[in-house]
Amino acid sequence: MSVTLEDVRKVSRLARLRFDRVEEERLVADLNRMLDYAAALEKLNTTDVAPTSHVLPVSNVFREDTPVASLSQAEALSNAPSSGYGHFRVPKVIE
Repeated sequence: MSVTLEDVRKVSRLARLRFDRVEEERLVADLNRMLDYAAALEKLNTTDVAPTSHVLPVSNVFREDTPVASLSQAEALSNAPSSGYGHFRVPKVIE
């Protein structure tokens, strides 16, 4: 199975993305390289390999979930450059 230029054009049209000819050809090459890599992985003999969800062992490194006192509203707003009506004021981002 390989990706064609027409496949890239169809998917880009569905995703409403526009690519020039050079980008389309680069995408075809990149996607085909990824598929070739996946095909190579499928050929590997993994019968003696134990299933894992991560390559490295993972352990929970979170702190205990214990309730602690939090800042009061006044303390939280004390270092804010601008506040009003008990809320942080920030510069307008969207017109």
